[in-house]
Amino acid sequence: MAAVNPGVYKKVLAVREAYSFDIACLLIRFFGGMLNIGTVTMITLSGYSFFTAGLASSLIALSIFVVAPRVSKRMDERGQGAVIPKAAAITLVGLAIQIGTVLAHGPVWPLFIGSLLVGFYPSPQAMARSRWTYLIRSGRLGEAAPDLRTMFSYESVLDDVAFIFSPSLSIALAAAIVPVAGMVAGGIGFVVGCVVLVASRSTEPEPGWSAASLEAEAGAEAEVEAEDLSDGTSAEPAPRKSLLATCAPIRVLFVIYMFMGSFLGLFDTATVSLSEDLNSPDFAGAVLVASGIVSMVMGFVFGMVRLRAPLPKQLVVSACLVGLGFGTMVFVNSAASLMVVALVGAATYAPLLIIANGVCERAVPDARLTEAITWLNAGYTCGAAFGPTTAGAIIDTFGTMASFKVGAVLCLGMPLTAILCYRIVKRGILPSPYTKVEKRDL
Repeated sequence: MAAVNPGVYKKVLAVREAYSFDIACLLIRFFGGMLNIGTVTMITLSGYSFFTAGLASSLIALSIFVVAPRVSKRMDERGQGAVIPKAAAITLVGLAIQIGTVLAHGPVWPLFIGSLLVGFYPSPQAMARSRWTYLIRSGRLGEAAPDLRTMFSYESVLDDVAFIFSPSLSIALAAAIVPVAGMVAGGIGFVVGCVVLVASRSTEPEPGWSAASLEAEAGAEAEVEAEDLSDGTSAEPAPRKSLLATCAPIRVLFVIYMFMGSFLGLFDTATVSLSEDLNSPDFAGAVLVASGIVSMVMGFVFGMVRLRAPLPKQLVVSACLVGLGFGTMVFVNSAASLMVVALVGAATYAPLLIIANGVCERAVPDARLTEAITWLNAGYTCGAAFGPTTAGAIIDTFGTMASFKVGAVLCLGMPLTAILCYRIVKRGILPSPYTKVEKRDL
């Protein structure tokens, strides 16, 4: 059973403290959305080979996979304001090396070094969600606090906005002005976003903020809540080991996201290939934009729905729906069938991300949420680096249609992982001491 409340977003939009960091993270998201296609476009339009461009893009993905969770872990330990400037500086050095090499048409190896440095890019999805969680869970918003599920839905819409518009913007600027224009614009937006985010100190989660907020509360209620948190939900100093090594639900979500990134990366590559086979290269862009819009709408609508099923069951159902939705790519044999599969799959995509973020939030201490969400995104990045490479090899050997069939097989990985690991996720969900905040939004 579920309850629908169309007015839930009023509380989200009423939180004026969030405007600055959400705008900042949206600018950073736009830069992140350009890293793949923007890098490929900049390098190929400058006369380098597609192999060089693809390898540079893959190195960015590999670097993000390795480095980003560690950057986020430092944010949880030391605060965003202390870590963002350093990570952003390294990212900008890498971008400057890429742009300088392209402008001088230098050797290819600096492009690869620049790609590795760009991978220090801090995760805007994790930073925004951790700030929202801090505002809501710490009680700073009081009765006006929105529900966390609604917040995750709202953030997923912003993710889709960047996903839809940033690649096309980078391509348009590179084609209309100079090859580096798209990435330069993205870099400027990235700098502005980081400066605004660091300046928004009032919403920055403090290291160990859960414990601090409970100590700040007075009266017997605070003592009771502090006792409830003694099972591990209180934010103690972050251990040295990463959450991927110590938290079983995060490992499960990482694998689910890895499968998702792999088959979506394969699907996107196969879509481009089919468009070229049909002598209609613009069709691939139309498919990706249409599916992005559907995903954005579904994320917005899903935020209005309050499901009463436990989160582990929601995760299993949503993973099965995504697997079945995109699994229909086995039937792709024309432009029309490709568009139908893309739209059907996109309709299932956003709910899974929202539910997965909810599971993530309940599986780790509050003070480590930035690292946890970044590990999910790292799983997707890892899969996204594998998918296009696999698709390219299959397309070159067996043709475009064969790649869609392999993608359909990869789709089975998500529901199988969710079903087989259901009990692991269920055991790893921490009891929430914040039910009073959540009940106000029922």
